[in-house]
Amino acid sequence: QVQLVESGGGLVQAGGSLTLSCATSGIVFSISDMGWYRQAPGKQRELVASIIGGSVMHYAETVKGRFTISRDNTKNTVYLQMNNLKPEDTAVYYCNAFSKKDYWGQGTQVTVSS
Repeated sequence: QVQLVESGGGLVQAGGSLTLSCATSGIVFSISDMGWYRQAPGKQRELVASIIGGSVMHYAETVKGRFTISRDNTKNTVYLQMNNLKPEDTAVYYCNAFSKKDYWGQGTQVTVSS
C-alpha cells in the first residue's frame, strides 16, 4: 500500500519560512519522480516544484529563488523549503509521487498572514 504523508504546514507571517516534509512508503522512492503541488481556495491545483529523474529540479516561476525542493533517498522523504513566504503562497500543499502512476498525499495547510 502506497502512503505519502505530509507534515510541516502551519501559520506563518509574511517573510517567514516553513519546511514541508513528505514521508513515503510502498514505492521505490529512489526512482520515483517527486513533486509538490498546491491548491488555493477557488483555484486549480498547480505544480510548485518537482524533482525528475532523481536530480533535475523544476520550479514554478512564482516560487523560484524562494523555495527549494530536495529529497533524502535514505529516508524516502522529499522536502520543500519555503523562504520569504508571501500571502499568495497560502494554499493546501500536496506531495506527489509518480511511480508507474500518480500518488498523492492528503495535503497540509500553509497559511501566510500579511
